[in-house]
Amino acid sequence: MATVVTINRPEIVALVETLAGRLTSGNKTEVIAMALRNLQMQESRSGSLFGAHPGSVTVRQDVDLTAPVLQDEMDAGLAIPP
Repeated sequence: MATVVTINRPEIVALVETLAGRLTSGNKTEVIAMALRNLQMQESRSGSLFGAHPGSVTVRQDVDLTAPVLQDEMDAGLAIPP
């Protein structure tokens, strides 16, 4: 099944042609595929959420970081000032 994508912006066409010549011996389809695979890999999260400081945050066993923070109704309106 062949599908055609048209790119009309001259600077993008030039970039695709330049990178295709440098990376894939002129194969424009492959250079676009490489770029899309790279974007897809960047989108998926992997590794530590804390980046350069692994171990800098610890969480107790009974804490669920995915649970809603405000589980109880707000009772600020019921508080009686002293």
